[in-house]
Amino acid sequence: MPTNNLSDYLLWGAPFAAALYLNWSRTSSRSTLPLPPGPRKLPLLGNLLDVGGRPLSEACMAWGRQYNSDIIHLNLAGTSVIVLSSLEATEDLMEKRSSIYSDRPVFPMLDLMGFEWVLNFKKYGEMWKTQRRLMSHHLSVSATQNVQPQQRVAAHALISRLLQHPEAFLDHIRIMLGEIIIPFTYGIDLQPTDDPYVALIEKASSYGSQVVPGRFLVDTFPFIKYVPEWIPGAGFQRIAREARVLAKAVRDVPFAETKRRMTSGEVRSSFTASALRDLEAEDSYYDEDVVKNAAATMYAAGGDTTIIALSTFVLAMLANPDAQKQAQQEIDAVVGNGNLPDFQDREAMPYVLALIREVLRWRAILPLGIPHLLVNEDEYRGYRLPANSIVFGNVMQVSCRRWDVFTELGFPRAILRDEKIYPNPEKFDPERFLLDGKLNPLVPDPMVAFGFGRRLCPGRHLAESSIWIAVVSILAVFNIKKKVDKDGNIVEPSYKYDDRMLSYGDCSFILAVRNTECLFSAPIPFECSLEVRSDMAAKLALASADDI
Repeated sequence: MPTNNLSDYLLWGAPFAAALYLNWSRTSSRSTLPLPPGPRKLPLLGNLLDVGGRPLSEACMAWGRQYNSDIIHLNLAGTSVIVLSSLEATEDLMEKRSSIYSDRPVFPMLDLMGFEWVLNFKKYGEMWKTQRRLMSHHLSVSATQNVQPQQRVAAHALISRLLQHPEAFLDHIRIMLGEIIIPFTYGIDLQPTDDPYVALIEKASSYGSQVVPGRFLVDTFPFIKYVPEWIPGAGFQRIAREARVLAKAVRDVPFAETKRRMTSGEVRSSFTASALRDLEAEDSYYDEDVVKNAAATMYAAGGDTTIIALSTFVLAMLANPDAQKQAQQEIDAVVGNGNLPDFQDREAMPYVLALIREVLRWRAILPLGIPHLLVNEDEYRGYRLPANSIVFGNVMQVSCRRWDVFTELGFPRAILRDEKIYPNPEKFDPERFLLDGKLNPLVPDPMVAFGFGRRLCPGRHLAESSIWIAVVSILAVFNIKKKVDKDGNIVEPSYKYDDRMLSYGDCSFILAVRNTECLFSAPIPFECSLEVRSDMAAKLALASADDI
């Protein structure tokens, strides 16, 4: 925390010391069982200094190898942290014992920002269950099939824009996701450029993505949430004040527009309109606030994971042209040269399905996932797991900042890098998911990319189908190649990921704080070349644009 003079140290030091002691004392236990392995803990500070100037995901990567363990325990200034790095451990605890592993830690900063309505961060309880039930009903496999026409239109618009301005592929992907999520959620069509709803969510997301353990001191010491903004070291209050305005707008503005259209009779079919109509039923289990919160969660949280997955897909194709070619051959064989792929072709393209699974496995979108909270003390493999521990599922430690770090550490354990399940895990290999030309049911689908246990993302089916239609549409029309500069030199991507940066058009937020990381891990910006595969492919792209 920045301080200006001795008085500032005295002002903050005494309360912090007391809070550290209370945190430390409440984590003590009379149990004689040992804690899981982990680095030696200092009094009061625990392992806070061990994390050092690196993200927690990188630190856990090293400790997993050092202790040869898929379960690590840390103490961060009195907060017990458990990191699970195997599918077996996460299934044993987060699936089979989900009744005590499904809560979320309290993030005072999240409440200060006004994002307490986001389902992903809600405490486990009746309010969460009601909102989750409503979202799951409208986001089931069968329900999301009704979104396929909108997804198809958005994918065709994507390839049309890529044909005209291929250099802005990431911006086009963002627009495509908006063209799916916003009409589905609110029945509102986007404007061709500078859409206000897209701009609003991008600005709000640049604040919401900051809320991770350790990012703000108020999450460790909740009592300082009452400190006024002008007090030295209370800059988080300014950030919270700015975020509250955006969080309120995200929740209220599109919802109000849908209600207005319902009143005027010009409303389109959407999640919000359908849920509000169902409120008239006598046996309705939710109220209007639940609808508003669920819709805002879809609107706010529905795009980041898909955008990053599609960015990773493009990067993977640059690094693996043979995989790209094989996927294109399968697409051509199924749909021919005169058509674009459609959802009825999906099951006839097992290699493309395997390729998408490999994209999700190869680089985890959420390297440590969203933290769970253990509500009761537990025992596992002879270890004591303290109550109120923050529990991370270590989806893939390597997907944090630097690929070279992973290589240097010799491929330590992580769920999507477990060599027993995924041999040669550093290699991009869609074939690992296939057996005799079909998806191999014995190889786990990397569904952990969407969460664990009862916290599994309810929007995963919509995300997966959006990724699929975008991937097959792009591959049907374009060859993804490395860019060649004006001197004829190939521009090599870095293939590096940064979990401290998420860019939203003109709104780019870079965490400048050490010892922290964003929830998401995104590719460092890179360039590529999109080459139209043939004259017929170009005609398909243009024809699809005419049909929009």
